[in-house]
Amino acid sequence: MAVLQPGDTILSLRLDHGGHLTHGLKVNFSGRLYTIAGYGVSRETMTVDYAEVLRLAKESRPKLIVCGGSAYPRTVETDKFRAIADEVGALLLCDMAHFAGLVAAGLHPNPVEHCDFVTSTTHKTLAGPRSGFILCREEHAQAVDRAVFPGMQGGPLEHTIAAKATCFKIAMTDAFRQYQQQVRANADVLAETLQEGGLEILTGGTDTHLMQVDLRNSEWTGKDAEERLHEVRITVNRNTVPFDERPPTVASGIRIGTPAMTMRGFDEDDFRETGRIVCAALTESPDLAALQARADALCATHPLYPGFRGYTSYIA
Repeated sequence: MAVLQPGDTILSLRLDHGGHLTHGLKVNFSGRLYTIAGYGVSRETMTVDYAEVLRLAKESRPKLIVCGGSAYPRTVETDKFRAIADEVGALLLCDMAHFAGLVAAGLHPNPVEHCDFVTSTTHKTLAGPRSGFILCREEHAQAVDRAVFPGMQGGPLEHTIAAKATCFKIAMTDAFRQYQQQVRANADVLAETLQEGGLEILTGGTDTHLMQVDLRNSEWTGKDAEERLHEVRITVNRNTVPFDERPPTVASGIRIGTPAMTMRGFDEDDFRETGRIVCAALTESPDLAALQARADALCATHPLYPGFRGYTSYIA
């Protein structure tokens, strides 16, 4: 609303390739108000093909290019998107909602250097309240403020603003950086363990806190796998994978992340056990009661209450 008019073209990562519904899904305000040109990932590498993004940008001539998403496990290379945006005269927005905590800890390139706008939530890896923020170049600041109020928002949530301030203060500490380093280490170990157990991980691993399990070479759908894992006390979400032939309500993948359990105190050994439970649960005839007991034992080792022993141990 700050820089576009209804009907203007946005080039963004397709939802079924790891983007977010606010990047142009037809049932969302973004898809209803703006003309959306979607780019995807390469079928061979399952990562963004920047040559293809440039081709689509030249073809669609967008006023805004959006990078980042909700299920993309690799580094978002904003320098390459900047070069593409400059070539076609577009503005560039990075949605770093999922990996903002990694940026704060210096574990992911900072998109601010290359982008006109950077948006983020303050939960997920930032570990703050359920809210968000917008960063932008000074030339757009007044227009963004007006788009927020009175354009989109009524009264502010002062308690949430205070919680965000606390979140940002914590994010400046060595303790927060240690937490994010553990998030990354746990993600790598979990991805390795799942692959060792015979599951296919999109792109072969992750650069962030999340990964996607591709179930197309198995008998499982994302929906069935989500429900089976729920039975053994593990929460994941079904998620479409690139070039998925199943609808989103069924999907052919599951998405898994490590921040919440890392905050609870899980380390690499705990995530190896978690990965083994996941693999065992997705066999033909698992002992569900035994797997439930193993998951319960992990949680009992790292109780939330009394005496929360996870992230608070970093900041004590």
